[in-house]
Amino acid sequence: MRRENGGRIDRDTTLRFTFDGSEYTGHPGDTLASALLANGVRQVATSVKLGRPRGIVSAGGEEPSAVVQIEAPFPEPMLPATTVELYEGLVASSLPGQGRLATEPDPARYDAVHAHCDVLVVGAGPAGLAAARAAAGTGARVILADERSELGGSLLGTRETITESEPDDVLGSQEVIPGAEWAAATTTLLDGLPEVKVLRRTTVIGYYDDNYLVAVERRTNHLGAAAPADVARERVWRIRAKRVVLATGAHERSIAFAGNDLPGVMLAGSARAYANRYGVLPGNRAVVFTANDSAYAAALDLADAGAEIAAIVDVRPAPGAACAAGARERGIEVLTGHVVTAAQGDGQVSSVLVGRLRPEAEVAVGERELAADLLLVSGGWNPVVHLFSQSGGTLGYDEALGTIVPVASRQAVEAVGAAKGLFTLSGCLADGAGAGHRALEAALGTAVGERYAPPRATTGTPTAPGTAFWLVPATDYGAHFIDPQRDVTVADVLRATGAGLRSVEHIKRYTTAGTAHDQGKTSGLLTTAIVAHALGASVGELGSTTFRAPYAPVSFAALAGRDRGGLHDPVRVTAMHEWHVANGALFENVGQWKRPWYYPHEGEDMEAAVLRECAAAREGVAAMDASTLGKIDVIGPDAAELLDRLYTNLMSSLAVGAIRYGVMCRPDGMVFDDGTVIRLAENHFLVTTTTGNAAAVLDWMEEWLQTEWPTLRVHCTSVTEQWATVALVGPGSREVLAGLAPDLAVRAADFPFMTWREAEVAGLPARVCRISFSGELAYEINVTSWDGLRLWTAIMDTGLVTPYGTETMHVLRAEKGYPIVGQDTDGTVTPQDLGMSWVVSKKKPDFIGKRSFARADTARADRKQLVGLLPEDPGFLLPEGAHLVADAELPEPPVPTLGHVTSSYRSAALGRTFALALVSGGQGRAGERLYAPVGGVLIPVTITPHVLYDPEGARRDG
Repeated sequence: MRRENGGRIDRDTTLRFTFDGSEYTGHPGDTLASALLANGVRQVATSVKLGRPRGIVSAGGEEPSAVVQIEAPFPEPMLPATTVELYEGLVASSLPGQGRLATEPDPARYDAVHAHCDVLVVGAGPAGLAAARAAAGTGARVILADERSELGGSLLGTRETITESEPDDVLGSQEVIPGAEWAAATTTLLDGLPEVKVLRRTTVIGYYDDNYLVAVERRTNHLGAAAPADVARERVWRIRAKRVVLATGAHERSIAFAGNDLPGVMLAGSARAYANRYGVLPGNRAVVFTANDSAYAAALDLADAGAEIAAIVDVRPAPGAACAAGARERGIEVLTGHVVTAAQGDGQVSSVLVGRLRPEAEVAVGERELAADLLLVSGGWNPVVHLFSQSGGTLGYDEALGTIVPVASRQAVEAVGAAKGLFTLSGCLADGAGAGHRALEAALGTAVGERYAPPRATTGTPTAPGTAFWLVPATDYGAHFIDPQRDVTVADVLRATGAGLRSVEHIKRYTTAGTAHDQGKTSGLLTTAIVAHALGASVGELGSTTFRAPYAPVSFAALAGRDRGGLHDPVRVTAMHEWHVANGALFENVGQWKRPWYYPHEGEDMEAAVLRECAAAREGVAAMDASTLGKIDVIGPDAAELLDRLYTNLMSSLAVGAIRYGVMCRPDGMVFDDGTVIRLAENHFLVTTTTGNAAAVLDWMEEWLQTEWPTLRVHCTSVTEQWATVALVGPGSREVLAGLAPDLAVRAADFPFMTWREAEVAGLPARVCRISFSGELAYEINVTSWDGLRLWTAIMDTGLVTPYGTETMHVLRAEKGYPIVGQDTDGTVTPQDLGMSWVVSKKKPDFIGKRSFARADTARADRKQLVGLLPEDPGFLLPEGAHLVADAELPEPPVPTLGHVTSSYRSAALGRTFALALVSGGQGRAGERLYAPVGGVLIPVTITPHVLYDPEGARRDG
């Protein structure tokens, strides 16, 4: 319920929100969790496996239970209610352990920035604020990042007071003030310093090498429908820091006992935060179960706020003197040497069973039932070491503190305050200031004269040591929950150890403990302790599970930022694209390129259009936009040597003005890419690649140059988009080119196959190559991209040329048996398998893949090899990917297959359908009949050589 006064909320403003269909109100400054508690809502979710009710356990990002679905203004699943800031019109619903993705596109913007700083402070609690204050005001660049909307950390949820060590420019006096007031004043000072960047609502999610950290800032999430459309909803910060101070605080942990997952069971420090920060009492009558003094402060604060404290159940023989005195003053019963054996209630806590803990007894004795609707638990505090561990830091178990603490890191980072196991306010303030000074001096490389003197706490601190207490003994551990989000109990862990598992990493995966949205922030160390208990080992021996990024859940939208849609996968178009669109081309995506697929006339379907285009290429003149072929300039004194090493055939013997087809293989001898090599000058080559492999080939070249052959004097540069290319194809292409380039000698004797010439074509400077991927007389005309549209238009204006697209290109090349890498190959195919033994040099001493051709495997007679297929029915089009079998009747499974269809088309030139296929031992099977199972029918096909049209190559020269 809401207290009549107190808290850091704006009581003058009322916000309306909806949860599970019911309308409620709250105030600015509330989280969804605090607003629900203020309205008496205890159950906010159900567990994923058992369907048990789940309530609010914590007050921060460590929340293990209360995950909700935001329905409006935009659906977001699996958000902890404790981190959702309340806003007008918020609509949320409870979840059964798993959320629902949005069905509509996210309209919000997301972006990313890079930042560099001298000192990065992560966490703005007492230690973090002191560290930032110590490093600021010196000219050093400081970034302070905190996940909350208001800086101050634990100071905002307690009534702790401080006084300055000496008067300074923050307070100007040495009076005793609330810690929250000091936090506000320090925040104001930091906000006013130009060299300091304060990032609120920003969670640092990852710590990587070289002090590179990634954070996510939630910029407009808290505004709901009022968020401005022109401001990014979330921003990813990529921060490079000279020094890092981790003031990430500590998470309170629970204790395993029966019913500890019921709504109404809450961490003691969190209940204290709800009372002091949000003005909310999570219950009316509370029992406190603790193994340390910190829970006493929570009990006293709640008592002073109006809650009835039925009892403080302390497993220790005695609390600190100040804690005991505070309880006595308020008439609170303290049961030392006792434990809570069970929380009871129908859907939420209504009573608590308490018993005396006796070392010699297997279970607690003398049980007593206490009426209560709230059970506050404190099993101790775990420093938030996640980022420290991600930095490469080592962790150790501190027996005195009963927790994991940071030890050392290979990076320039220091953990401070509660993040390293200091749990007193004065200790955190002093440690933070010291670390800030050390980070500053290390970053600047010089001593800093004036040092900031941090304030000191004036309120009491724990005076009796806590004890590491993990598990209330019982005969049945089926309701002793460790990870309530995953429904993992002590019984599950005992089952795992009983099955022989010993590693906490293995048990984590076996039980799924610590794998939910919270990544075991409250359950991780508890799981380790239960494993240690089961194995009779110490927690220190077992260690902790691995802390991996991200520290907190982050949306894919935030990670993508603006890198989505067209900005993620840019649409690339050629210089002639607008002509293709205007003339009715349909397009297909090839890599990122929009390539004309075919150009249908009115009333034509794809089949008719492609047959018409094929006929034009074989009988007249046709042209294709080939600009998308990869083009790489290879320049340098060792350019020829590089190409000799990359290609299976010899390129260094190529004359200037000549062109050679080549194949690249992987080290295993399998075909990687193919294309042409054009020698432009003694030390200058132009390499062409397949469209989809252009980037991969350039990367391949650079990988070998930079890692294996760094002494080669070669530069490789992509020039794909600098050139527009038109393939002019067909028996009449020579006459068309002669008309466009009257000064170019185009006769076969003057312009032989696989050579190139510079000329003016349609008045444009051009490089013309005699290359054919169709088997017809053909030319590839290259001009600058700026001139591409003019060239294409000039060709089409002749009235003699038919445009054709990629589908026709595929038919033409397949008729000639030219393979397409990635379609007729699958990573297991050698040049020899493609019938291209001639392209593998026997003269070169070495090239990538050469040694693999000496392996027995690459010489096997039953390797899959490229062949042609003719269906018995000349009108039947085989589906690509269809398997091929030997028998006319399928045997019982498993059915052995001999290969599969790689390409299949209807041919105008052949007057029938045909296909290419990879068939086991195919080159020796010409004339054999195989069968292709298609739709329950075995289609007979005959194997032919893979070159089905003009095998003599007579048409190439016109």
